[in-house]
Amino acid sequence: MKQELSILIPVFNYDCTSLTGQLCRQVSMLTERCRSKIEIIVAEDGSTDLAALNANKAISEFPFCRYIRREVNVGRATIRNVLAQEAAYEWLLFLDCDMQVPNDKFLQCYMETGGQEVIDGGFKVLRNDQMEGHNLRYTYEWYAQERHSVQQRRKCPYRSFRTTNFMVRRDIMLAHPFDERFLLYGYEDVLFGKTLKQHGIGIEHIDNSMMLADLEKNEVFVEKTEEALRTLHEFRNDLRGYSRLLIVVDGIHISLVHAVIRLWHRLFGSLERRNLCGNHPNLRIFSLYKIGYYLTLTKND
Repeated sequence: MKQELSILIPVFNYDCTSLTGQLCRQVSMLTERCRSKIEIIVAEDGSTDLAALNANKAISEFPFCRYIRREVNVGRATIRNVLAQEAAYEWLLFLDCDMQVPNDKFLQCYMETGGQEVIDGGFKVLRNDQMEGHNLRYTYEWYAQERHSVQQRRKCPYRSFRTTNFMVRRDIMLAHPFDERFLLYGYEDVLFGKTLKQHGIGIEHIDNSMMLADLEKNEVFVEKTEEALRTLHEFRNDLRGYSRLLIVVDGIHISLVHAVIRLWHRLFGSLERRNLCGNHPNLRIFSLYKIGYYLTLTKND
């Protein structure tokens, strides 16, 4: 059983007190029973939401916790590297701040896991019938869950890696940090998975999912998707073979088809976006919109 663990949570404009409190209770049980050394570090990455900031200040008073506030947003890659450097212990558990702990054995499961230097626990979506067909992020993640199952992740362990919920040995993380060129949203985890494969570092995928419960409004999710597509375009040469969308786009070898999709997006992209931001977003339209948006970025390549 692992004896030392640093739990690392980057935060941006989100109230992280509930998640941190859930983790504190599990840490307390483990340290009493197994005499493990465990810490929780929560780092604000230039958050501007005053309500979230005021709520998160309380974390500094939680047991086992350290709260760091950084005034300037440095991005998802850099803040994780900072947290790895701040960590005191041998194993690092990175968690997204907008998740829920699924059960009382979550941390124990990680502590008892052997095997590889990197362990990906995955994530699931809490069932919410009221959101289905209305919230784009919920509908997209719900129908993509099969791809995120442990069985599917094990088929392509490096391409399936995500930063939502994973454990890594600290020396591995320090030797192979996240690429800090990734300043905007998206794909820093995909490149990290590629880096692990290039260096022969094993990934073990296990069924120890965090629960995705707090889902952004449709317009916010569309904006984040567009930002991620701009990131994908900027780093397309680094990410080839690891992005599903790039695989689709690169599989279209006829330039006329690209031109037709770009024309379609120019003519109907605003209507598609209106659907995606509305009350009844359509997943097929979402797929078409992403391809069209990406190809408009490649027009002058």
